[in-house]
Amino acid sequence: MSAALQLADPAATERLAAALADAQPPGAVVFLHGDLGAGKSTLARAWLRRLGVTGTVRSPTYTLVERYPLAAGGEALHLDLYRIGDPGELEFLGLDDAAASLWLVEWPQRGGGALPPPDLEVALELAGGGRRALLSARSERGRAWLAAWRPCEVEGSS
Repeated sequence: MSAALQLADPAATERLAAALADAQPPGAVVFLHGDLGAGKSTLARAWLRRLGVTGTVRSPTYTLVERYPLAAGGEALHLDLYRIGDPGELEFLGLDDAAASLWLVEWPQRGGGALPPPDLEVALELAGGGRRALLSARSERGRAWLAAWRPCEVEGSS
């Protein structure tokens, strides 16, 4: 199951994040794909805000992982694996026993098999003056998630 959307502006990207966060199952694993500047961090930041994260939401470009307590309880992990050279480096991040409510992983292909399998993959690309997003369910939980969310809440959905 998949869905394609045209996101006219950063506000549409933020609405996409909010709609996905509102329908998100517990323990969701989301892989974010796209070139530099495609909107992965914008989407992740808006998603975390929707889940009640306050204060600074830092990009984990240099720290590799940022942990955020969520308003409803639990923890969200935001990973950016762009700078890792080998999936083995992930073992130093202490993620083996992470029971997060949400995993948002940028550049997941660099993590090899060291990451939990995704429920949802979001591929972002620049398209005209906005972005195109392709959402693909990768698990039974991901299929139920995509079936439950409301794409009509995101301007320009198709």
